Amino acid sequence: MKGLVWLALVFVAAAEAERFFNGDQVIRVNVRSEEEIRLLRALETKEEWELDFWLHPVSTELPVDIRVPYASLSSVKEHLQAHSIPFTVMIDNLQDVLDEEKTEMEKNKMQERNTRSFNFGAYHSLETIYSWMDDLVARHPDLVTKQEIGRSYENRPMYVLKFSTGGSKRPAIWIDTGIHSREWVSQATGVWTANKIATDYFKDVSVTSLLNNMDIYMLILANPDGYAYTHSADRMWRKTRSRNSGSLCRGVDPNRNWDAGFAGPGASRNPCSDSYHGPSAHSEIEVKNVVNFVKSHGNFKSFISVHAYSQLLMYPYGYSCHNVPHQRELDSVGRAAVQKLTSLYGTRYKVGSICNIIYQASGGSIDWSYNLGIKYSFAFELRDTGRYGFVLPSNQIIPTATETWLGLKHIMEYVRDHPY
Repeated sequence: MKGLVWLALVFVAAAEAERFFNGDQVIRVNVRSEEEIRLLRALETKEEWELDFWLHPVSTELPVDIRVPYASLSSVKEHLQAHSIPFTVMIDNLQDVLDEEKTEMEKNKMQERNTRSFNFGAYHSLETIYSWMDDLVARHPDLVTKQEIGRSYENRPMYVLKFSTGGSKRPAIWIDTGIHSREWVSQATGVWTANKIATDYFKDVSVTSLLNNMDIYMLILANPDGYAYTHSADRMWRKTRSRNSGSLCRGVDPNRNWDAGFAGPGASRNPCSDSYHGPSAHSEIEVKNVVNFVKSHGNFKSFISVHAYSQLLMYPYGYSCHNVPHQRELDSVGRAAVQKLTSLYGTRYKVGSICNIIYQASGGSIDWSYNLGIKYSFAFELRDTGRYGFVLPSNQIIPTATETWLGLKHIMEYVRDHPY
């Protein structure tokens, strides 16, 4: 019996130990044919190689990025060469990049402690972001409030920042960041944006007019458990942290869990997959908290979800390739927003429906919000296009956030000026 208890403790310790990526490479395939897509899709099913597809094989228009564990490198490269599929190495040793990221975070933490300031150009832990939220509310008590909309699977509070100049249930805009926990530039952009809204009120005519007419709600950590886990144990973790009955693999993809074409194409039924849709729609408490909040508010006019990476601005649908009734208007709003975004640094974005611009993906949040009647539903995929992927250097946070702000602001102004 003692032996069994000891074994159980070993398993728990192993599960909680930090995961390292020594020698793991991120490789890119610029797909040239349908046949190559078919061969790469077959790789996705090779579980023994434990490949992590950062960008999936979907079309000859888009590259495929794969994190290949060190142990599988020679097999994968031989396989690609045997089928005459050329590839390039984007990241030579992922652990080196992560070590650098960690060192930089530690340095920044000390600097912030010494200067008692918050660096918007750095990545932060969940606790630091939550405590920064309290500071923001304290600095702008007449404009910003913090509301808990529920708790996560591991009992972390889910906080929404509400920017409002008064009135109840006014027309509102929803913005969430970090639904996929490893997309750190998303949460960092959320923090920068929240600060920008608060400090620009009264100074910027457009923000002032916006907040005099509407409320903005921001959920910066849409997947708090996953985000905490990327800091403590596995930097590449994407999903929630819920337990899956009958499986040792944990977590559900929170952007395949919404009641919009649930369990259709582009979502996996395998609990070990990064795009596992979960046992049922809204099974994830994090998703359910947002659903309940948005429904009970009842007056959201825009729903914007911020992801990374690929440099895309997308609108519904993901679960179907048919045009939505407002396709023409959403496309034109998206294109104008991207024009504004590009005007700052020349960063190129593509615009289109999820299904047509990347791939068919069911159970997504903006499909759900659109079907609920929130016409202006959009999803951003921020920088970059794959040089760094999910490990975008922190020196790109502020450039990313500032250009994204121009696109976001255009959408919000359009929503304000086109009531429905």
